[in-house]
Amino acid sequence: MLSLKESQKKPYQFLAWISTISILIGAILASLCPELYMHHFFFLFGNGILAITAFLWKENSLLVLNTGLFLVYVIGICYEYF
Repeated sequence: MLSLKESQKKPYQFLAWISTISILIGAILASLCPELYMHHFFFLFGNGILAITAFLWKENSLLVLNTGLFLVYVIGICYEYF
């Protein structure tokens, strides 16, 4: 039998879903039309929102992963456009 704590959903699920959809759109764009370079912006947005969500959830592993990916995309965008 599940305890009450195990059966409750985590808060901020809408943020997690928005970021998941953004990352999936970025992956589709990266696969189908990488020359447009638009996928970095979807990844940047998705990983940024997921990093915020991980902070709110107090999930340090997800926070480090998504903050790191966010910074990778910031550096990539700066390298490409500046």
